[in-house]
Amino acid sequence: MSQFFTTEKATFQGLDFITIKSNALKHRADITVYAPPNLGESATPLVILLHGVYGSHWAWTMKGNAHITAHHLIETGQIKPMILAMPSDGLYADGSGYIPHQTADYERWIVEDVVEVMKEQYAQITEESPIFIAGLSMGGFGALRLGAKYPTVFKAFSGLSSITHFNQIGEFVSDFEQLKQDALEQNGVLDWVLKNKDIIPPFRFDCGTDDILIEYNRQLHNELNNHGIPHIYEEFSGGHTWEYWTEHLTETLMFFNKQLV
Repeated sequence: MSQFFTTEKATFQGLDFITIKSNALKHRADITVYAPPNLGESATPLVILLHGVYGSHWAWTMKGNAHITAHHLIETGQIKPMILAMPSDGLYADGSGYIPHQTADYERWIVEDVVEVMKEQYAQITEESPIFIAGLSMGGFGALRLGAKYPTVFKAFSGLSSITHFNQIGEFVSDFEQLKQDALEQNGVLDWVLKNKDIIPPFRFDCGTDDILIEYNRQLHNELNNHGIPHIYEEFSGGHTWEYWTEHLTETLMFFNKQLV
């Protein structure tokens, strides 16, 4: 018997909307999914995209056109077909940080529950499917941190305009003191990269030169270089905006595609 209870699944304009009861969260949670047409039956890569503070599962598609970007890259032969899974962060206050809390595990929701429900709902997601993770802002923190913490789960990971340490979340949320009381882990991306440096999968991150997080991203880049950790870091013009993330999701998907060769 399935360990999940899918209460709703609907399709609209090429997107699937799934609500499940999460074991990690102990309540319902949502995932927006883009599955390219005519996938066939072979194992298909899964890309998990994490949103930022204040957002939810719909943000990457409704504000960032992620499905349109992916569809264009697939149709033009620039990337192989990939399924995009865009979950909510669990909807804690302004943002959960995608980390374990005392009362709900927002990390395990992404790493375990989302992956398993995608395997249940899509025959093309199998044990042989490569799994990638990416995100923006708080979601970039989640993607970089989880990608580094779980190197055997993810084949590669990427962050856009990323928060690089738990403490930086305080610059975005109104209830940071409560978050600090609830969060069981309050470390940074570098901590997990160094802990798993011998088995870390390929990763990249980028940031806009006018972004409020640019100096944090540059610092992470320099620290990674100082420790001899291979990675890709890029800067583009732009700020902490959906215009930037919409435009530069392409680099992330192209990077993931290179790992499939």
